[in-house]
Parts: sequence; C-alpha cells; structure tokens
Amino acid sequence: VRLVESGGGLVQAGGSLRLSCAASGSTYNINAMGWYRQAPGKQRELVATITSGGGRTNYADSVKGRFTISRDNAKNTMSLQMNSLKPEDTAVYYCNAFTIATMYWGQGTQVTVSS
Repeated sequence: VRLVESGGGLVQAGGSLRLSCAASGSTYNINAMGWYRQAPGKQRELVATITSGGGRTNYADSVKGRFTISRDNAKNTMSLQMNSLKPEDTAVYYCNAFTIATMYWGQGTQVTVSS
C-alpha cells in the first residue's frame, strides 16, 4: 500500500486547509485510516481516525469541532478538513492506514499556520 498526502501549505490563523491522502496498491486490505501530525521537537500524535466503512471517527481533543475526517473507499482517498486553524496546528501531517498485517505511512505534508 502506498499513501500520498497533498494539500498542505501556509495559512493564517483562523483559516482553513483540506488535506487529502491517496492510497494505491493493495487497497482492499486497508481497514482503519487516520491522520497524525508531528511538530518540531515533539512526538508524532494522533489527530483523527476513521473506520473502514467511515461509520466511526475519533478526534484528538485539541482538534474536536474544528477538523473533520472523511474517506471515499470507491476513490481510495481520505481527507481532513481543517477549519479555524491555530498556530499550534503547525506540523507535518501524515496519512496512516492499517491492514491486518501492518501499518503504512505517507511521506507527510507540511501545514504552517501563521499568527
């Protein structure tokens, strides 16, 4: 499974960005997916996850009410709509996919929120 993120960039505080993750390869093996982020000098942390059918989502407390995760299994894509962005949301955002056997990561996309 190969994951490729896109949609990162520079935005002012209060603005919005939409990240996308495109999956290719053995996508039929993918179960849950998620977004993680890593800020400079900090550990990678969970942002949001979504189940295989998209019926259940989970969010970090810091992004609840501002971010929305979604997926389109027909297109093998996952998205993260980020609204009301804050400077503390600045990080490299990674797409993640779980199969029964292993976990896959994308290469990451930089999100920078200026104050």
